[in-house]
Amino acid sequence: MNVSPAPQSDAQNLREILLPGLSALALRLDDSQCERLLQYIELLAKWNKVYNLTAVREPSRMVGQHILDSLSVISSLGNCKTIVDVGTGAGLPGIPLAIAVPALQVTLLDTVSKKTAFVRHAIGELSLGANAVAINARVEDYHPAQPFDAVISRAFADIKDFVDGAGHLCKVGGRMFAMKGVYPHDEIARMPGGFSVESVVALTVPAVSGQRHLVVIRKT
Repeated sequence: MNVSPAPQSDAQNLREILLPGLSALALRLDDSQCERLLQYIELLAKWNKVYNLTAVREPSRMVGQHILDSLSVISSLGNCKTIVDVGTGAGLPGIPLAIAVPALQVTLLDTVSKKTAFVRHAIGELSLGANAVAINARVEDYHPAQPFDAVISRAFADIKDFVDGAGHLCKVGGRMFAMKGVYPHDEIARMPGGFSVESVVALTVPAVSGQRHLVVIRKT
């Protein structure tokens, strides 16, 4: 699918939401990274009209609910070098992370072929091939040669399901990051053995209302 450049006024409107949001998150990205984030929104909005990749339709809302929400976890990632985004869907949070942290090797995993096709296209269009790869597979069937330093997901409704389904992808001593809304007291109480909650970080996401929490789980 060919994507024509967004009208200048539209791009400027998105930039005026993105740049203050990055500042609020204390993220310093260069012009190229900012432009690639905006280009990603443009790609997502175009493909979404045909493939229904996200329920968020308006590009202006995508800035907060997708881009800034994804980037809000960066300060919690520590020094991990490899991460897998399980149930990445349209590439969230994996593609924004790959743009913002070029040293991070990001694997984007999803079982839905149309979503993986979009993610692969976006990786190519955004020149992310050096640190991002898309995999079309069920999480339980995916067994990489080496486990990852970190596993992250916005997709799982329940933390236990996330750990049960994707825990094998995390190295011992590594971390799993569950991106949640309200504080998930009941889900944390059902944590499977071999994993422990290291912290629960309250996130403030610019341009997004409502609670956001990041549950940091260590594999022991």
